[in-house]
This record gives sequence, C-alpha cells and structure tokens, in this order.
Amino acid sequence: MNAIDKVTATLPDAQEVLSVRHWDDRLFSFRVARPASFRFRSGEFVMIGLPGDPDPKTGKQKPILRAYSIASPFWDEELEFYSIKVPDGPLTSRLQEIAPGEHVIVKTKPTGTLVLDALLPGKRLWMISTGTGVAPFASLMREPETYEKFEQVILTQTCRLNSELAYGADLERRLMEDPLVGEEAAAKFTRYATTTRETSDRMGRITDLIASGKLVSDLGLRDFDPAEDRVMICGSMGLNKDLKTLLEARGLSEGANSKPGEYVVERAFVD
Repeated sequence: MNAIDKVTATLPDAQEVLSVRHWDDRLFSFRVARPASFRFRSGEFVMIGLPGDPDPKTGKQKPILRAYSIASPFWDEELEFYSIKVPDGPLTSRLQEIAPGEHVIVKTKPTGTLVLDALLPGKRLWMISTGTGVAPFASLMREPETYEKFEQVILTQTCRLNSELAYGADLERRLMEDPLVGEEAAAKFTRYATTTRETSDRMGRITDLIASGKLVSDLGLRDFDPAEDRVMICGSMGLNKDLKTLLEARGLSEGANSKPGEYVVERAFVD
C-alpha cells in the first residue's frame, strides 16, 4: 500500500479498486466496489478522486475530485470508469497508477443530463461521443430501458487513432454477449467509429459527417428528424457547440431532466 492509498483507504467515500486495464498509452479503465446503498441512473456521473498534496500550513490533504461518467449500467454490482491519461493532470497523473487492491474516492451523489428521462419518446437514439465521452453510453447501451424505448440505437465514437477506439469495440463485443440485453442489442444496436488522424475504414469528424450527410447515408437513413430522432452528446465544448448548431438547424430542441427534448448534452469533464 503506497502513501496516497494509506490516506485514501481511511476516507468514508473510499472504494477498493477491483481491476484496471490500460488500452493504450493514453487511455485506461478501472472497476471499483459499489457501495451497497448507492443508486444511480444509467448515463449519470459522479465525482471521483484521490487525496492531494498536504497543505504546507495545516498538513491536511484536500481531495482532488473530477466528474467521471459511470460506464457500468445501474444494475451492475461494480462501478466502471474510463479515463484519459494526462501526464501533468492534477488527478489523472496519479489515477493512472492505481492498481487492484488500492482505493479511490467515489462520491455517492450521481447527476447528469445523459439519461433517458431527459428525452422525449422517439424512434431512433443516437449516442454521439468523442474520446472518453463514450463512457456514459457504455452504461446506456446495457440499459434494458434503452431497447424498450427505441427501435434503433446508434453509437458513434470519433477518436484520433485506431487504438483509441479499442474500448468502444470491446463494449460492442461485450454487449452482444450480455445475457440481459444482448439479444435485443443484436437487432437494434449499431456502432459507427471514425478516426481523424490515423487511416481507418471510416474517417472524419462526426460534425463534418453529419453536415455532409455521409453519416446517415452510410447507415441507410434519412437526415435527423425531430419527429423520430433523439440525440445524446458527450465530448468537448467545441463538439457540443457545433452539434447543437447542426441539430437545432434540423429542428431538434435541447432537453433536460426538468423538460425533456429531442437532444441532450453532457457538460462534465475530467482534467
């Protein structure tokens, strides 16, 4: 047990790390024990973290916390998180070093807008992500209600490199083997992955692919229709803004927990 973990393990919100997987030199996922009383809706996020450096004056260690989407569905007995590695990031520079048996802080107050309740009824659900923004959709694609409410479920993931798409590819594989939703997912789920820097079967920024009509053309669909299409977005601020412009030009309106709409955007980020 290292010095940081000795402190973390004593905190009331500390949860044991059960497994860690490094997908490439920039991305990793990990699973932690789930508190028995913890409840959340698929697609929500929580604050997680580690103790910071001791204050020079008081000696106390204030936790460094960041918002992370829960990548496991509401019924899972464990909590999964998916993270980027930032060498100089206040949290991720340390978090990427965690190992099974150690502990992280997991606050048990979930929130977020990427929930099914924030969308009006529709025919087709789009989950549009870049990078680690796929995490909340990892939860929603294993949510039985997703397939009860929609006839089609489409996940798009755009990354710079092919290696950065590996987590999403593994999600799709596990989804098809899922005893709870695998059969419905096989009939309704589609994954559309693109790269922007490295050559792959599909390339391009998702905003460009929507604007040009190539995305819907590749999938044999018509352009976004507010009567049928519902959209969830999780990515950078720039992506969120550009997609809002594209969707609203097509007649879709933004929703929230208090007022459901045709699309929703997540605004929580890690360092």
